[in-house]
Amino acid sequence: MRVFFFIILGILHTTLQAQDIAVLHYKGGGDWYSNPTALPNLVAFCNANISTRISPKIEAVEPSSPDIFRYPFIHMTGHGNVFFDEDDKINLKNYLVSGGFLHIDDNYGLQPYITKALKDVFPNQDWVELPANHAIFQKPYAFPEGLPKIHEHDGKRPQALALFHKERMIVLFTFESDLGDGWEDEAIHNDPPEVRNKALKMGANIIYYVFNN
Repeated sequence: MRVFFFIILGILHTTLQAQDIAVLHYKGGGDWYSNPTALPNLVAFCNANISTRISPKIEAVEPSSPDIFRYPFIHMTGHGNVFFDEDDKINLKNYLVSGGFLHIDDNYGLQPYITKALKDVFPNQDWVELPANHAIFQKPYAFPEGLPKIHEHDGKRPQALALFHKERMIVLFTFESDLGDGWEDEAIHNDPPEVRNKALKMGANIIYYVFNN
């Protein structure tokens, strides 16, 4: 049994070295599918500018599915309710502590639901705000003031909040920034090129950090 366990861990470790990303298809009625052009655009930007080899095909994966272990990077967004059942909680926690990473980008209104849902997964952990000098803001693009503001909602400052396991960042929650809207096709939000470029560069920093740490 122990041999089998270590074989499985080895397979998971190898799988999580791949450079593919997926979007989290969660329960609760929230629009997990929002910003459909965001990830394809971010992937194209990263492949063209920071030498990644991410598949342009973005799959949706449920938190309880074993398929989640195929992806070293899972993206989550939406505006509304989030619910993790017991299978979701167990599988998502195992994924994160075994090497996976979850990036949550609040598309406006997600914050109260996701913070409660993740508290059920990691009841003994609190969010840590990343300072502007954190490595995730340093390269390949410099953000000396930290997380950029892409879309205005409530006039609050943008925050990059993280959960850690054994000093490794396992969850990043970008709040009051709305990076995903900046990643979308230009015609959707009519953002000027400099705003979209800033959002894409910050997204590339997140991808770079995850794949190199």
